[in-house]
Amino acid sequence: MSHYFSPGAYLPHDAPMLLLETVLSVTEEQAVCQVVVNRRGVLAPFLDANGNLPGWYAMELMAQTVGVWSGWHRQQRGEAQISLGMVLGARELKCANGELAAESQLDITVTLLMQDERFGSFECAITAGGETLASGRVNTFQPSQEELTTLFQQGASS
Repeated sequence: MSHYFSPGAYLPHDAPMLLLETVLSVTEEQAVCQVVVNRRGVLAPFLDANGNLPGWYAMELMAQTVGVWSGWHRQQRGEAQISLGMVLGARELKCANGELAAESQLDITVTLLMQDERFGSFECAITAGGETLASGRVNTFQPSQEELTTLFQQGASS
């Protein structure tokens, strides 16, 4: 049994946009989360007719695992509030088969490459049964509360 909370305890996401099922580990420089591609789990609304998850979801799985890493570290520092982060982009993002196969148990691993107060870069991989299915580098940004307020106010007035 994991001594971690569910991914939702670390992320500002709710169903159906919470795409992770389990937090396996979090360290200073790495997080590993897991999800199963099947019609009984959290990915069910996003599966194609064959039960596969389209490859473009790989980036969101990686980003949410980065969010778990960040959220866990915030909790360790005693910061109770979950914070919204943003993906600036991805580099060399590849999904070998263009999809993540039905009934696969996916392990999503993110490894910190660099971080300052507001920016982070993570090397990411999605594996199943020891085979790498997707990989890439995800770059993130942590906006201030004022920036978030401005962003959402402008979005509401558009």
